[in-house]
Parts: sequence; structure tokens; C-alpha cells
Amino acid sequence: MISNNIVRIKGLIDRAAQKRNRNPGDIRFVCVTKGRSPDQIREAARCGVADVGENRVQEAKGKYQLLKDINIRWHMVGHLQTNKVKDAVRMFDLIHSVDSLKLAKEIDAQAAKINKLQDVLIEVNASGEETKFGAPPPKALDLVKDMIGLQHIKLLGLMTMAPFVKDKEATRPSFRKLRQLQVEINNFLSTVNYEPSTVLSMGMSHDYEVAVEEGATMVRIGTAIFEEQNR
Repeated sequence: MISNNIVRIKGLIDRAAQKRNRNPGDIRFVCVTKGRSPDQIREAARCGVADVGENRVQEAKGKYQLLKDINIRWHMVGHLQTNKVKDAVRMFDLIHSVDSLKLAKEIDAQAAKINKLQDVLIEVNASGEETKFGAPPPKALDLVKDMIGLQHIKLLGLMTMAPFVKDKEATRPSFRKLRQLQVEINNFLSTVNYEPSTVLSMGMSHDYEVAVEEGATMVRIGTAIFEEQNR
């Protein structure tokens, strides 16, 4: 099942990319493994998954230790509390959910202790929903300006979660807003000789095709990999 689901997902990503004359090879999918067992993750890895995303540091710790023998990149895709940063920096290749300067400074401090340059994304609340984490779009550029001086953080791009709605087309404005924000941020970064933001982490199991059409370079997929699909 996992193998068939991954083949289907890759095909749908390719089709969505081609609709916008994009190279499907530019899009990476992160296999979100919240609630999944190490054996399920191993099976996904055997089927070609190279990127694994976890929502909680505590859950990730056990899996990380058990899966050290396989070559996968670890992504922190859930909300990150400052008291979990030490462990997060030691495990994760990319942290998707930086939403405040306080959190960014703690990541920087913990990365400095192990001489690591930590790759991060800024989480943006592009939908404006009160229940979601993330910096409001008008504040994102200010956060960028505050973060780029931190020596042990490397800002790669932006992340967002669209509203969970039946009509996946209703997610398009959130993805489009994030892409437009990236252009604004890159205009600023070009003035301070900082490498441009290239990553747009957006799109999940129910809306990743729309996200790819709107410019996603990473999609975060869990349910569509590990559960039976009707389509």
C-alpha cells in the first residue's frame, strides 16, 4: 500500500508541476510520520522516501535513535517550544516552524553550542486563522530582518498551513500569498547580500497538488502515504 501510494503521489506532483511548466524534480515531498511506527518509516524509506517530518520532538527522539542506520533527512514540521530546541537542533536537518525572534535566538544559541549551522524556515500564518501558529504576513519581513544577523541559523524559506477545507481550491489564496511574500522577502535579501529564499514548504495530503501549482518546493504528506486512498 505504501509503495502504491508513493507512486500515485509522485505522479500527481509531476502532473501538477507540468501544468505550470515546472520541473517536477524541483519538488521534494516530506513524509510526515506523526503516529507512525519505525517499521512503517523503514518501509517508506525502502520505497524511496528520503525526507521524514515529525510534529513533536519527544516522539521524534525515539524514532531518531532507532532509525540511525538509514539515510533520511529529518524535518521538524510542528510547533516548536523553546524548551525543546536543544533536542530539536541535535536531530533535525531542517526546522520548518520558526515563528518568533525568541525561538530563532534559542535555536541559534543551541546550534552554536554544537557548532552547527541550522537550516530553518519561517512559519507564516497565511490564512489568518486564529487557531494556527505562524507569523502574520505583515510581520514576516520584520522577522527576517531580525534573524539574518544570527550566526548559527540559515534561512532557507517559508512554510505555511492552508485552511483544512473540503474544496481544495479554497487553499489556493494562502499558497499564493506565501509565494508573493517570498518575492518581497527576496527583494530585501538582495539588498543585504543574503542568499535568496528558495524553499516554499506548503501543501499537505489534501491540498498538495494545488500547492505545487502555486510554487511549493516542499510538500508535507502523511495520511496519503500511510492510509488507503479512494482515488
